[in-house]
Amino acid sequence: MSNEHLTVSHYNWGIDDLVAQLRELRVHSLETRSRRDKPPKLPSRKELQDILDGLGAVLFPNRLGLPDLNDEGIDYFVGHTLESLLRKLYKQVSRELRFVSGLAAEQETENAQAIALVRQFAAQLPTVRALLDTDIQAAYEGDPAANSPDEVLVCYPGITAMLHHRFAHVLYRLGVPLVARMIAEIAHSATGIDIHPGAQIGESFFIDHGTGVVIGETAVIGRHVRVYQAVTLGAKRFLKDDNGVLVKGNARHPIVEDNVVIYAGATILGRITIGQGSVIGGNVWLTHSVPPNSTITQELTRSE
Repeated sequence: MSNEHLTVSHYNWGIDDLVAQLRELRVHSLETRSRRDKPPKLPSRKELQDILDGLGAVLFPNRLGLPDLNDEGIDYFVGHTLESLLRKLYKQVSRELRFVSGLAAEQETENAQAIALVRQFAAQLPTVRALLDTDIQAAYEGDPAANSPDEVLVCYPGITAMLHHRFAHVLYRLGVPLVARMIAEIAHSATGIDIHPGAQIGESFFIDHGTGVVIGETAVIGRHVRVYQAVTLGAKRFLKDDNGVLVKGNARHPIVEDNVVIYAGATILGRITIGQGSVIGGNVWLTHSVPPNSTITQELTRSE
């Protein structure tokens, strides 16, 4: 029989059996999470991407907004766009709150909470814009290949990552960690830079090139810090409780003080402190604190 004469039934994919097996696995998964009823919807990654694009346009309307904006129309564009975006964000925050509780009966209370959280987020947007201005200026001043701050804003993956992180960190601190983590992963996918939304990062932070940079949840980074590609600020070990379960939330990532430079490929692990003004050389593996104004190279770390 030729392929042209095959009907759907001849393929025999076993769809009914597959559907039954997948249903059984799905039900079992819900039972193990103590949710036997229909689970609440998760926040939407696609909708969050649209919200992020819009927030970038609100903060930088002349560069990331509509191409035909004029001085008279900017404020209207910002206000109209922001109103729409905050309504969309409210929906995503509401979804997270309902997902965490798993109880539809609490929907009204959670909706009021979501409104309050989004209002607090909106109130911090001027602060986020001011921080991003310092990040952009740090990149422009720190890279001789940068011809203008505008080029930095629209071309540099490090700035894209920080644009996302500044939003995500606000939401994380407000108690919306799932939405914050999804925003961080959108940036990770787009730039290759993985910053946990819990990481605290001061003003004038510059990630040059950026691919492969990893910054952990409890990392604390001061002002005027510069890092290059493939830098890791990670955990040295993962503590477990008496039952062998990982302890979550403990401080396990480095503290990097002001005016530190960390060159490509450096791996810095554990709750150690890199003193202000220090320079960490390329490909260094560092698991102990260093005093201010230190210069650490591979030769120094091997000799210790």
